[in-house]
Amino acid sequence: MPGFIPKKFPGKLAEPMLPFYIAGLIVFYGVNKGANAMMDSDEFRNDPRNPRAKNPDAGGAQH
Repeated sequence: MPGFIPKKFPGKLAEPMLPFYIAGLIVFYGVNKGANAMMDSDEFRNDPRNPRAKNPDAGGAQH
């Protein structure tokens, strides 16, 4: 059965990739902020495709 156990990778993986993980989180945060700002804009506030337009009493609050 020793053939089924993979060998441990000797190099570092998380440490060199940390800047890319952080950059990914920053991009995710920025896209989320932009999408929320577009949903709350006057142009798309009453658009039927807007998820918040279906229940105007929610006001962005999640239950």
